[in-house]
Amino acid sequence: MVDSFEKIPVEILPTPQAGSSYAAKQIAELIKQKQKENQPCVLGLATGSTPIMMYKELIRLHKEEGLSFKNVITFNLDEYFPIKRDEYQSYWSFMHRNLFDHIDIDPKNIHVPNGELTKEEAKQHCIQYEQMIDDAGGLDLQVLGIGNNGHIGFNEPGASIFSKTRLTNLDNNTRVANSREFQNISKVPRLALTMGISTIMKAKRILLMAWGLKAQIVAKAVEGYVTEHVPASILQQHNNCTFILDEQAASELTRFKWPWLSGEIEWSPIMIKRAVVNLALKLEKPVLSLTTFDYNENGLGDLLVEKGDAYEINLQVFYLLRDSITGWPGGKPNAHLPAHPERSKPYPKRVIIFSPHPDDDIISMGGTFMRLHDQGHEVHVAYQTSGNIAVTDEFVTRFIDFAVGFEGLFNIDNEKSSEILAEAQNFLASKQPQQIDTSEIRAIKGLIRRGEAKATCRYVGLPEGRWHFQNLPFYETGSIEKNPMGEEDVKLTIELLRKIKPHQVYCAGDLADPHGTHKVCLDVVIESLKRIKAAGDDWVNDCWMWLYKGAWQEWDIADIEMAIPMSPDQVMKKRNGIFIHQSQKDTVPFQGSDNREFWQRAEDRNANTANLYAALGLTRYAAMEAFVRWKY
Repeated sequence: MVDSFEKIPVEILPTPQAGSSYAAKQIAELIKQKQKENQPCVLGLATGSTPIMMYKELIRLHKEEGLSFKNVITFNLDEYFPIKRDEYQSYWSFMHRNLFDHIDIDPKNIHVPNGELTKEEAKQHCIQYEQMIDDAGGLDLQVLGIGNNGHIGFNEPGASIFSKTRLTNLDNNTRVANSREFQNISKVPRLALTMGISTIMKAKRILLMAWGLKAQIVAKAVEGYVTEHVPASILQQHNNCTFILDEQAASELTRFKWPWLSGEIEWSPIMIKRAVVNLALKLEKPVLSLTTFDYNENGLGDLLVEKGDAYEINLQVFYLLRDSITGWPGGKPNAHLPAHPERSKPYPKRVIIFSPHPDDDIISMGGTFMRLHDQGHEVHVAYQTSGNIAVTDEFVTRFIDFAVGFEGLFNIDNEKSSEILAEAQNFLASKQPQQIDTSEIRAIKGLIRRGEAKATCRYVGLPEGRWHFQNLPFYETGSIEKNPMGEEDVKLTIELLRKIKPHQVYCAGDLADPHGTHKVCLDVVIESLKRIKAAGDDWVNDCWMWLYKGAWQEWDIADIEMAIPMSPDQVMKKRNGIFIHQSQKDTVPFQGSDNREFWQRAEDRNANTANLYAALGLTRYAAMEAFVRWKY
């Protein structure tokens, strides 16, 4: 059984969109079943970013396929405390904005914990909330997400399995993770009303959804011990709970990470590499020091049976690791190296680095970026989006004030710029949380990021004309939520690719971007290359695509196909290049649950990759940037 380590049933879909559609279908079928039985359908609902796509699909099913919610009664998991219902960040507002205002549910059937009460009133309210759920017949289905610390609802680590609806303290990690909805973490309430674990466990059926970077906590909940320190693990004791995951959130499950422990597998070179690398890291041994005993004692006896001597397997994996390391990301000229990650010819190459935001190039592959240029390749950077929502309001007034002062300094008429400054100051002074900036302010924020990107390219040494600002339309909504990939996004990318005809393309494979921009940007490039190939353009057959990570995570070392080593001086040069992006320094509005600045994340990940190679018996470098080739 491939899922023998899993103590909770798991459904794995390719993407969050597919997973959300699957969950919506389960809910829709339950609603229809209850309608046939002339009974109400009682749903427990969740908030946060995880269920948003599921709610969109439910709205689509209502509007396009006639799904009615007239028999649905809802109880939400939780609510901040204290908070006014009409505040943008309240879960009352969230649910109406993302679901209730778009379907035919009876308003009397909507229940969300009331964050407007006093503490004295809240205790009785929680008792009444439990009673209302019971009076409705109990929850037919409860939808859950999972926090980075394993919380469900706002039941933080340590919450009792017997807990009921109550007022509770929020863990600081939870407040950090939720701070993107507020101006800063100090604005995030420290308390919340939440259904208890026992309340959740009484639901007849539970669906827990998790996407992206939740892989480690998902594995603990699904395969680990039942413990109140990981509240989601308690769901192992429910008799009808399913985890719905995308492939990335499932990646730490045994069937994916250590499939040789789950049953028979095909021992391909990549699977052998993964198994041996994991074994070496687990035992803290260099690859070449692994013994037959090590293999047999750690579930890899079948590999020895199929492939023979342990030392021969060690050598095979050692050579794979060794050959992935190169100081020549564009290929080494005038050299015949069959095992080298890149081709020697043509040389020099035309290269496009696609950067989803105006700093991903230097953050994620700054050392490689500089090396490609220094080694004589024709390097272009395509900045796919403006990145304007990641500029704080303070930077806007600072730069407009500079423009006004600059014009005044040189006796240039600054009446218009002074007017723009005054309008911006007035707008920003009364700006509400989550309020979309005016088009003028968004344009200024985009200009700030373009200036930083240009300065970075000049710092690397690129001549004018080698940077391209695409401003892909899908991004330009003015809010965190973006549009899906559109035809115009693909058209703009095809035009650029055909203009340059690159031999190498670098793209962000860092799909853990909390707002999905990296995923859409990658999809745009892949779709563009596929169309160009289908159209018969000859050059595309000689174009290789390399995927980088770095802002949020790094490739698993067993998957790395090209590793670019960096000296201490190169690490410092990369850091200084990142510092050019001053609007992203110190305080970044949307950085997810990781409090470190981007330069710190990048350095830590690059150093960790180098340390892993060294631990496996390879040369120790200060840092390494890693890439995986995408074959389209």
